[in-house]
Amino acid sequence: MTNRIVHPLALAAALAFAAPSFAATKAGSAPQLMGVGSTVLAPVSISATEVVFDVTGVQSFEGYGNALNEVFSLAVGAGATVVSVAWDVTLTANSPSWLSEMRMDFSDSAETDGVSLTVGTGVNSGGTQSFSSGGTLFLADYGLEFAVGADGVLRLEFWESYNDVAGGTDGVWDSGTLTFGIAPVPEPGTYGLMALGLFAVGAAARRRRAA
Repeated sequence: MTNRIVHPLALAAALAFAAPSFAATKAGSAPQLMGVGSTVLAPVSISATEVVFDVTGVQSFEGYGNALNEVFSLAVGAGATVVSVAWDVTLTANSPSWLSEMRMDFSDSAETDGVSLTVGTGVNSGGTQSFSSGGTLFLADYGLEFAVGADGVLRLEFWESYNDVAGGTDGVWDSGTLTFGIAPVPEPGTYGLMALGLFAVGAAARRRRAA
């Protein structure tokens, strides 16, 4: 079995989380990606919202970018930051395909920044198995936080890291959900209030020094 070598989202970093049976990579166009420099960070005062995607019935076909792959677009808000991910899913890999080969990428619509997720890492066999993140994983903890573009689209592509069944279904996401934490870009008025708050803090500090 082999892993992908060429991918439109160049692999910028590799990471294995502490959660069992899970691996992720930071994906991005290498010339533009400098750590998380492209991320639009929302102030901590802006609450993150959750977007839940039902994976039931999604099929896994070919390598990344193949026309057969199932691709979904989720409207999350222009410039919003993807701050977390969680999953509770059941997958079936049709032999000779492996559960560890079933992958999904979530990225901006231009595919220049995002994360490649393998929930069944290490399960080098076919069959049916359930996988859970065991809670919410905050992407910033692993340097994987990223922002979507001005179109506000979070793009999902389900694919196979090794194509065992040419033109056919290698696997199926039988049931479950993927949950994405989204931090929206604040309204301009919010920035104004934050600036006033910072001004007030600065003025108080100056008064203390003068005293």
